[in-house]
Amino acid sequence: MEKINLVDTFSEFKEFKNIDREMMMAILEEVFRHMLKKKYGTDENFDIIVNIDRGDLEIWRFRDIVEDDKVEDENLEIAYSEAVKIEPDFEVGEEVSEEIKMEDFGRREILSIRQNLAAKIAEYEKDNIYKKYHDKIGEVVAGEVYQIWKREILVRDDEDIELILPKSEQIPADFFHKGDTVRAVVLRVEMRNNNPTIIISRTSPVFLERLFEQEVPEVYDGLITVKNIVRVPGERAKIAVESYDDRIDPVGACVGMKGSRIHGIVRELKNESIDVINYTNNVSLYITRALSPAKISAINIDEENGRAEVYLKHDQVSLAIGKGGHNIRLAGRLTGYEIDVFREDGADSEDVALDDFVDEIDQWIIDVLKNIGCDTAKSVLDLSEKELVNRTDLEEETIKEVLRILKSEFE
Repeated sequence: MEKINLVDTFSEFKEFKNIDREMMMAILEEVFRHMLKKKYGTDENFDIIVNIDRGDLEIWRFRDIVEDDKVEDENLEIAYSEAVKIEPDFEVGEEVSEEIKMEDFGRREILSIRQNLAAKIAEYEKDNIYKKYHDKIGEVVAGEVYQIWKREILVRDDEDIELILPKSEQIPADFFHKGDTVRAVVLRVEMRNNNPTIIISRTSPVFLERLFEQEVPEVYDGLITVKNIVRVPGERAKIAVESYDDRIDPVGACVGMKGSRIHGIVRELKNESIDVINYTNNVSLYITRALSPAKISAINIDEENGRAEVYLKHDQVSLAIGKGGHNIRLAGRLTGYEIDVFREDGADSEDVALDDFVDEIDQWIIDVLKNIGCDTAKSVLDLSEKELVNRTDLEEETIKEVLRILKSEFE
């Protein structure tokens, strides 16, 4: 009866755990050999035969036949008088094989076997999950939202393995319900309290790269290379691409006819604006392309300090900066240059530099305004109060006071 129950236990583990045939057999043998060592002192004279399909397990012990008064170790040797009871033709010096029945073990030993088996399988499952997802780092996976918490979402894949999508790795516009399907990239795999924890991300630049690989065959095949990606998740992204085949337009291939290829990516990223840029080793041209849709009039490159001075016409400054300053910041991150925006000389001879207002406006406020590309009084006045608040994160009252001071200069 104990044997049947034990085999049923094996079957349960095999049915509900993701364990292959060879590993299951190895675990069973390891558990039983540990028990045999504990009971008999050694397992060297035992054979264990596991048949997962039939759901049975056999243990055979081999002992040498010795004369009745020469038995020194009953586990390794058997008296001649006992051996002939098994087979009358046995002689001294031969080997006897006997099957060890499950009934030969006590209930406590059987319980111990079950506990060890459960522990070994749990340990293997953890290692298996860790290795499986560690090899998937950087790959896109899909799962179903199982539980939603304040700081993270629990997602389960098609094998019921739990994945964690932290709030910090979600696009701001993401809003999920239980049962929704989520796509994300495997960011990292950690061991927490001896349990594998799989962190997935929808904000990683790698996620955007993998989406391009899925939507653009030329990227997947390596005909188009992704050189760099920068993102403000849910707002804007810039991706630099290059083709080594002159017959392939990398930007056109990525965007697709009437935006057909990029549309699905934008929708997946909650309408994130994506600028696809043709990569070049020409730094000036690269920065010019990165600042699109703004049209640059002139550019000075300081390669030693990694800075670029960009000059634009009056109506192009706000385009270069972009909503919330995202365009200029992303262009800087994409190219690796600190970009300073200036209006063209002579664009407005009556304009006044912000630094001239240092007696009325705190220097840190002037620095904040200059960081968004506003280095003169009129460049600030060209922007609305609301836009200035959004771009600078300054208090509304502070913006109003700055505008009042600047307007008074021209009255």
